Amino acid sequence: MKGVKLLPELPEVEIIRRQVERELVGACIDRCEVSLPRLVTYPTALGYRRGLKGRCIREVNRRGKYLLLELDDGRELVIHLGMTGSLVLSSPREERPRHTHIVFHLADGRDLLYVDPRTFGETALLRRGDRSPLRGLYSMGPEPLAEGFTCEVFANSLHGRCRIKSALMDQSRMAGIGNIYADESLHRAGVSPLRRLDGLTPYEIERIHAAVREVLSEAIARGGSSVSDYVDLRGEKGSFQDAHRVYRREGESCPECGDTILREVISGRSSYFCPRCQK
Repeated sequence: MKGVKLLPELPEVEIIRRQVERELVGACIDRCEVSLPRLVTYPTALGYRRGLKGRCIREVNRRGKYLLLELDDGRELVIHLGMTGSLVLSSPREERPRHTHIVFHLADGRDLLYVDPRTFGETALLRRGDRSPLRGLYSMGPEPLAEGFTCEVFANSLHGRCRIKSALMDQSRMAGIGNIYADESLHRAGVSPLRRLDGLTPYEIERIHAAVREVLSEAIARGGSSVSDYVDLRGEKGSFQDAHRVYRREGESCPECGDTILREVISGRSSYFCPRCQK
């Protein structure tokens, strides 16, 4: 199977979670190779290898942008693919891709490869219920597609005076949203990314809440956004990039009103919006 060039946002990680679940639930890890120990956040690389030996995968879950593989001994294998990470399911006879840093040798003869050219990802072996060794995972906010993520829960997370774009990408407020889906959600909601939290009306908050859930759900249904080299485990690209209204469309016409899409840098990230639709 081909690798996964993963964007670090919820829809793409959820698609990979579903595919890994279909392929790996019930599989057992015979042994593990780690050629770049700094990618193992917890415990040590040696403890990681020893802890995975002989363990079987019971469930595959997701938390924000993290994949969580539940093991049969009460621990979970955590994988965050960062900006350029990929998972490749292959046979030992196949040539390994460049930048293969971790190899999980499965008892059924397959290999699961962790490939990461820029090494922005991380992995860990945690005791289930204790995620404190991974600060980003431990402090993560609620899941935006969860049943309990009501508009009231969302509104309660919007404290302070930062801009709404920054708040949507703050993983401690809400899990899994990055640059693409923040921009697309705000355009659908008709709210400028430059707006401060303390100036939003209850109606605007309601619109943003609905737009976030709508955009994420549509992105998952359409296989994610292949704005770079993202493909799924079958080697297929997503198609949600064809439905992007503003992301990376600076200078083009807004599909809603025809005005020119602008770009502003907010919290160090490019933000795309329509000045007419998102006043």
